[in-house]
Amino acid sequence: MSSALENLKLTSIQNRVEKTTIRVGDVTIGQDFVVMAGPCAVESEEQLMQTAEAVKAAGANMLRGGAFKPRTSPYDFQGLGLKALKLLEKAKRTYGLPIVTEVLDSRDVTWICEYVDILQIGARNMQNFALLKEVGKSSKPVLLKRGMYSTLKEWLNCAEYILSEGNPQVILCERGIRTFETYTRNTLDLSIIPSIREVTHLPVIVDPSHATGRLSLIKPMSLASVAAGADGLIVEVHYKPETALSDRDQQLNPTQFDDLMRDVLRLQKFMQTLGKSTDAVN
Repeated sequence: MSSALENLKLTSIQNRVEKTTIRVGDVTIGQDFVVMAGPCAVESEEQLMQTAEAVKAAGANMLRGGAFKPRTSPYDFQGLGLKALKLLEKAKRTYGLPIVTEVLDSRDVTWICEYVDILQIGARNMQNFALLKEVGKSSKPVLLKRGMYSTLKEWLNCAEYILSEGNPQVILCERGIRTFETYTRNTLDLSIIPSIREVTHLPVIVDPSHATGRLSLIKPMSLASVAAGADGLIVEVHYKPETALSDRDQQLNPTQFDDLMRDVLRLQKFMQTLGKSTDAVN
């Protein structure tokens, strides 16, 4: 391991050889390939329920949806808050999909845990250490997104904060980093996936929606993520993207998501077969 990563006591692969696996609903993250899909923000019951039905039919394992939205402008849609959480809970009961949503404030962790299955820490809050400590005290798995300017060491040190508080259920999420490129929303760092494999036992998924910000790039980057060894994807899907109150340019419609899932699952199955063949040769 690089000397720069030697101080990682809990996330280091040197301290835990076995890969971390996290059971959520019917799937085990880190063992099964997992797809979390749903709208950027919960906007209405109709929007959420129709989107949940579509992603379930296409093969998604979990429903993502923002109840609280950290927006660049204070005048943009900020989410429905508690109402959104109750709608997510209803969608879970109806379609059997575990819920993933973002928590923004350490004061909200306890009561949000009553509604959701996975707590998401967004890129802007990756180094919100008070929030990291609070989710570390919870019993819920934590999806930790990489900060837009963060190194691997900084990212893993934030995971250390969560693990050090007693919560071992951390899922890393690569969502692109900020570079000088302006064509895409961010720059997807695919090299981070095998790099993570070399230094930590934590599972890692990829967010191609925020990483690219372009519909045309979500599918190829999803497939590239599978080929690079990601444990899953988190994808933005909206039943009518043209009406979305946030991120409308990067949300797939149900038909596009269904097409994506067919190719992703086909490639993932091939990668599994390839891995078994390689193991047999070795």
